[in-house]
Amino acid sequence: MRFSEAFLDELRSKNDIETVVSSYVQLRRSGRLLSGLCPFHGEKTPSFYIYPETQSYYCFGCGAGGDVITFIRTAENLSYADAVQLLANRAGMAMPEDQVDDGTVALRKRCYAANREAAKFFHTQLHSDMGKEGLAYFLSRGLQPATIRHFGLGFAPNEWTALTKHLRSLGFRDDELIQFNLARKSKNGGAYDAFRNRVIFPIIDLQGNVVAFGGRVLDDTKPKYLNSSDTIAYKKSRGVFALNFAKNSDEKELILCEGYMDVIALHQAGFTNAVAGLGTALTEEQALLLSRYAQQVNICYDSDEAGRKAAEKAVRVFSKINVKIKVLQLSGGKDPDEIIKNHGPEKMRAILSGAMNDTEFQLSRAKENLSLETEDDKLSYANEAVKILASVPNPIERDLYASKISEETGVAKPTILAQIDRQRRNHQKNKQKEQFLSIEKEMSSFAKSEFYPPGTPVRTRKAEEQLLASLFHSPDFLQVACADLQGTDFSSQTNRTIFERLTALIAQSHHPSIHDFNDCLTPSEMGHLSKILSSSEKLGNSPKECRDCVCVIKESPSSIPPTGAGHLSDDEFLKLFHK
Repeated sequence: MRFSEAFLDELRSKNDIETVVSSYVQLRRSGRLLSGLCPFHGEKTPSFYIYPETQSYYCFGCGAGGDVITFIRTAENLSYADAVQLLANRAGMAMPEDQVDDGTVALRKRCYAANREAAKFFHTQLHSDMGKEGLAYFLSRGLQPATIRHFGLGFAPNEWTALTKHLRSLGFRDDELIQFNLARKSKNGGAYDAFRNRVIFPIIDLQGNVVAFGGRVLDDTKPKYLNSSDTIAYKKSRGVFALNFAKNSDEKELILCEGYMDVIALHQAGFTNAVAGLGTALTEEQALLLSRYAQQVNICYDSDEAGRKAAEKAVRVFSKINVKIKVLQLSGGKDPDEIIKNHGPEKMRAILSGAMNDTEFQLSRAKENLSLETEDDKLSYANEAVKILASVPNPIERDLYASKISEETGVAKPTILAQIDRQRRNHQKNKQKEQFLSIEKEMSSFAKSEFYPPGTPVRTRKAEEQLLASLFHSPDFLQVACADLQGTDFSSQTNRTIFERLTALIAQSHHPSIHDFNDCLTPSEMGHLSKILSSSEKLGNSPKECRDCVCVIKESPSSIPPTGAGHLSDDEFLKLFHK
């Protein structure tokens, strides 16, 4: 989809990248740049930078980059046009009417519309004769009519094509319903409902669109829960149930539950900051999303062994992200729904106030099934505790827990602290080794980048990137040094696209910027372009340098040294680009 340059200029001027990104990331000024923890991958040391002068960003950790539109595309999992729409709404701007749709936006809107109509259908069925059993189920679980309406809960009739027939009557085609995961393709080529004889939980994104559904059976049929698969409007690994409500809570923390009913019961009891994952183990994408809306996440999984193991995994996921974690120890019921039903909201508040931090939780798990009455058990616990405390960065916290471990095991505190220090030194050595491997990997990525065909020589790749950066900086070099260069000369399709757009812009006497490429590059490719531009300060910025790059690009691959930098000496590596 294309928008006019005037519209996009106004959009960006009203959506300063620092202001937009700061609502997702805590930024700190670093000279003329701004830095923070990347919202697109887990890290505890900032590698994410904002460049105010060019209104762009780049993460040196994961390679994400682009401008404010790219940022919103990636952060909210939106198409280019939808990201523009969100920023236009944010700035109070009307979308232009002369848009050129490539089909993707129209299809996504069609999916939203079908899901919205399906949600209305399911909710209506819940209050019909066909849905009596479903309504009775929700009422038996203690849900009030207002809660049922608030969450838009529904019922899928015990018929093969009830929803399909309804949506057909509204103009939706069978192939669309199958693509949107509302129907399945039958053996004879027709369509039948994906959800049948189940109570329905609509899943709503942060913009208020119905994007998917979860369905629960009313008996012992397997599977107990059925969840929508990924579609053009929905990706399960990024979705969080009820975050559309919880993000508006006054609380600065979230309660992360296992299931839909736990979340709904908590909301009804006044805990409107409760959310849940969507049928899968917690993903890093979900954890990053939660960290944008809370300073603390309280993990509230079931009290059985499966719930405790899931909590352990969640703690490990959150450990990579800069967010405070606490783990609730449920009592008086196996889950929040049961606890509230049996003991009321007060009991849940008490459990929340007594939640353990991640260190306490890991220590309690290490102590399970150990009596600490035998020397073997004490030794096992002390060794596990040392491993856990070695990862605690705060020395005061380490000292405090070392005292407790000493009391529980009878091992002298200095001995415990000495073992912790030894573990930390080993961790530091491993970290340094990882950093070295990371640098080595970054160097070898010249030959392994997703943006280049396998076997592309290091020298060729570097020449292409250096030339593109030079043309951004000095567009007049195009005529001076690149007169005989064609887009087809580039080994990388992405670089070819960038060069061809650059050529067109320069021919129009337009000084190119990163903003000119949003509509022709994916977010990943925008990150590649940001990386290229972030290295522009190292350019010699001369026509001769550009001509040298052109020669490298056009020369025969057979005369270029083998791919990869690992086998080269330091002198050979430095000579790669100065033949």
